[in-house]
Amino acid sequence: MKWADRSRERMHKQANSIGNLFVEGFHYLGLFAIGAATAWASVMAFMDMVEARHASVDDILLLFIYLELGAMVGIYFKTNHLPIRFLLYIAITALTRLLIGDVSHHNAPSIGLIYLCGGIFFLALSVLAVRYASYKFPSSKVIDASGEIVGDKYTEK
Repeated sequence: MKWADRSRERMHKQANSIGNLFVEGFHYLGLFAIGAATAWASVMAFMDMVEARHASVDDILLLFIYLELGAMVGIYFKTNHLPIRFLLYIAITALTRLLIGDVSHHNAPSIGLIYLCGGIFFLALSVLAVRYASYKFPSSKVIDASGEIVGDKYTEK
């Protein structure tokens, strides 16, 4: 029966290898697609600003959103780890862009203004909580796609 156990282990390793190949291939394809779409969208937004011959604060904040998305893709590509802080920064920038756009177009103040400011405040508190938690309770190890431990210790700072 040892031959059956060895055959089962060999089949399991081969299936695992093939599965990992497909998962990692899809992973990298998705990362390249998201990165390319982000780069294309930022170039198009920049070209619109050049064509209009001016850039508003809205436009600049939009470029910051693209920059954060690109940085997030780059970090995820290098570490297989997605820092939640980047998503929070993007959300804060998006709400700030919406707030500035609302105020700059001289819309009458409404309760929506308070909601936007409250949302930004809560997202900022979320960043603070995530940073404190990653400092106080750091991850003990990061495991790459092959199951190997990367580095000694990982902390999100």
